[in-house]
This record gives sequence, C-alpha cells and structure tokens, in this order.
Amino acid sequence: MTHVIRPADQKRFENGTVAFEGRPYGGGVSIFLVDAAPGDGPVLHVHPYSETWVLHAGRARMLVDGKEILAEAGDIVVVPPDTPHRFISLGPARLEITCIHASDHFIQRDLEDADGNPV
Repeated sequence: MTHVIRPADQKRFENGTVAFEGRPYGGGVSIFLVDAAPGDGPVLHVHPYSETWVLHAGRARMLVDGKEILAEAGDIVVVPPDTPHRFISLGPARLEITCIHASDHFIQRDLEDADGNPV
C-alpha cells in the first residue's frame, strides 16, 4: 500500500524539524528534515545503524568520531553505526539537511546534554 503523509499529519518539532519513522508505513528508513539556523544542531549522539546526511542548502561543521568535516550544499556524508556524531549550522544561510536513518524507527543515545556536558 502506498502512503502519503501530508504536512498537517507530519510530526514537527518547535524548531520546525520534521521527524518521520517508517515503521507504521512499512518503510525501512526514518528521516529528519532539518532547517537549522546558524549555530543550531543536535548534541553529540550515536545510533546502532548508519546515518546519511544530504545537505540541500547552507554549510555545516560536522563532528564524526572526533574528526571535523566541513560540508556544504550538495554534499552527502555517511556516518557508520555506533559512531559519535553531531553537526552545527555554520551560516550565514540556514542549513537545510535531510538525515536518513537506516532503521524503521529512531534509536539514539545522547552523549552530552544541551550545554555540551557529558551524560
């Protein structure tokens, strides 16, 4: 069966990020659609599966397994399973990025709190 999830039915966070989990629809992936202001991004975290980032607009500083990667619109970055990672929108434009999780639902363990302190 084909599913169409209209914007009004999508899970949306206060910051505008859309979260989609494939499991209820028989999909094998889950995604975040992120539109991040300069300086914004998730805390350092890991997943037991790979995550693929597709940058549509803007620039990002990505920290992957302790290494810094500078990425920009058009780049695709693949993070291996169980690898600590995060990204920060560098500006001046907003970062538009699709985060593809190789799982039908999100599994995430945060390694730091919102202030950057280890948890």
